[in-house]
Amino acid sequence: MNSCIFCKIVKREAKSWKIYETEDVYAFLDIHPASKYHTLVIPKKHYTNIFDIPEKELNAVISIVKKVSKLYEEKLGIHNIQIISNSGAEAQQEVFHLHFHIVPRKRGDGQNLKWTPHPEWVQDFDTMIERLK
Repeated sequence: MNSCIFCKIVKREAKSWKIYETEDVYAFLDIHPASKYHTLVIPKKHYTNIFDIPEKELNAVISIVKKVSKLYEEKLGIHNIQIISNSGAEAQQEVFHLHFHIVPRKRGDGQNLKWTPHPEWVQDFDTMIERLK
């Protein structure tokens, strides 16, 4: 993936600010941070999104999401975070290399991630479940 910025970061062809690294996973500060210590955690191998990463590799990435989150809790006293991953353009994915955001949050930080609830859809739950069988 010659044009993928995250692949370039993994290859050290683009600058990043490393937080944590293993053989298969890389965690670094987001260049467009929503808060201090806003971190991205990516697999080193290119996977577009949640739909094409093998479970073993996904488990390795999620393990580092947890490890970095605990690091922030222990070293920085951060007790409130959002963990976000978008898969697909309509889900607001902008960089098409699977990644998880760790976004430290605090009251009054000016960030607001809210969904519009649709309680009327509850009546469709039985039909929705049936479609999965």
